[in-house]
Amino acid sequence: MNYFELFGFPVSPRVDKTLVSQKYFALQKINHPDFFTQSTEAEKEDALQQSAAINKAFTIFQNDEKTIEYFLQEKGVIQTDEKYQLPPDFLMEMMELNETLPEKDGVTLAAEMADIERPLLEEIEPILEKSSTDMDNNELEKLKAYYYKKKYLKRILDRLGD
Repeated sequence: MNYFELFGFPVSPRVDKTLVSQKYFALQKINHPDFFTQSTEAEKEDALQQSAAINKAFTIFQNDEKTIEYFLQEKGVIQTDEKYQLPPDFLMEMMELNETLPEKDGVTLAAEMADIERPLLEEIEPILEKSSTDMDNNELEKLKAYYYKKKYLKRILDRLGD
């Protein structure tokens, strides 16, 4: 099931957050299993599956990074468990950051991470506003690189929580 179609959104790496909740509640009013208690078992099962899909789509569309990931998966640009090769200069910067982690407090590290993330987002910001029909392969590749860089940064932050 395509969640963009389910919610009536254009296929794009960014969705209108104000519409996500509206669409979610409208779809659940029609498909929630509680409205099918007097229906056949097949209709109940269908409503349960539809409601689960609506919930999953809602979770994805509420999170910018998950929306980008889902968009890239739908476009066939990324694959589950893909081994993406990050650029050497980015990996060098991450290695230097990793070496200094024990010396930094959370506030300093958060500021440094924001300084790394800001230019990454600025580079792809114009791409995020486009629908998939307006994107070329170069833009999809830039979005893919952004996704994997953000994923790498998240792993660093997650590791700090341990």
